Amino acid sequence: MTTIDYIANDIETLKLNDSVLTVKNKFKNLIFTHIPIIEDKQLLGLISETDMQGMDASGDVVNSLRYLFESFYVEQDANWLTVLKEFAKNEANILPVLNKKKEYIGYLELSDILHFFNNTPFLKEEGTIIIVSKNKKEYSFSQVAQIVESNDAELFGAFVSKRYSDFIEITLKTSTTNINSIIQTFRRYDYTIELGLHEDNYLNELKERSEYLQKYLNI
Repeated sequence: MTTIDYIANDIETLKLNDSVLTVKNKFKNLIFTHIPIIEDKQLLGLISETDMQGMDASGDVVNSLRYLFESFYVEQDANWLTVLKEFAKNEANILPVLNKKKEYIGYLELSDILHFFNNTPFLKEEGTIIIVSKNKKEYSFSQVAQIVESNDAELFGAFVSKRYSDFIEITLKTSTTNINSIIQTFRRYDYTIELGLHEDNYLNELKERSEYLQKYLNI
């Protein structure tokens, strides 16, 4: 996915000579957290609805509010992970898009990007989430994929979800085929299983055997 597939341009952006009253009225009619300020195709910044809530609407224009301008955007060829990161980092539901000349060409809406993400195999396909960890000097994504696929399962996606001083945590989603075999193979390769959202028969068997041994010793 590239952002160009989801770029919209149906809201009227702000200009420096727009009145504060105009800005406040725009926010009343929009669901966006921010509105871009554009002059001659250049993004000067964005102003947030939160900052405008307590603003006196008399007399002032947008140019007098430069101290409130926020600066964030993505370029038109940004991938969806970069886009999601910028949305989260700036706590916004709108994200300006610039072309290679740094000209404003439109915006992305958070709901559109989430709709795309929700339709990726990582979220849409039925499967199992497994979280594993290992010393960061010893793991590799190629090994993670090999472990999953060697057990006749499909890997829908994987990413580094946490990073510690010496260890790294990987979240992956697989098809449900041979999930217990996958978990046991990870253990053989010295991965720690932090989470397996399907029942882990290996642990259940150990628990059952332990309970049986305890009953035997109590006879």
